[in-house]
Amino acid sequence: MDIAKIFENGRSQAVRLPKEYRFEENDVFIKKIDDVVMLIPRDKVWKTFRNSFYKFSDDLKLTRENNDIPQDREDIQ
Repeated sequence: MDIAKIFENGRSQAVRLPKEYRFEENDVFIKKIDDVVMLIPRDKVWKTFRNSFYKFSDDLKLTRENNDIPQDREDIQ
């Protein structure tokens, strides 16, 4: 795993990315989930999302168990 440096830039933090992580775009979307921060190219959001599915390991379980058992619910009134 590579390391990026965090530094202060005025009243903000900035991250110095290694060359191999350089973005072609000037803007990225940023999303924080717990302690993980993701940077996603703004113009390639859906392409990045689709391509990421092929990056997961084979042991990742993407199906729910018992998804073929119908749920009992009240009728809509």
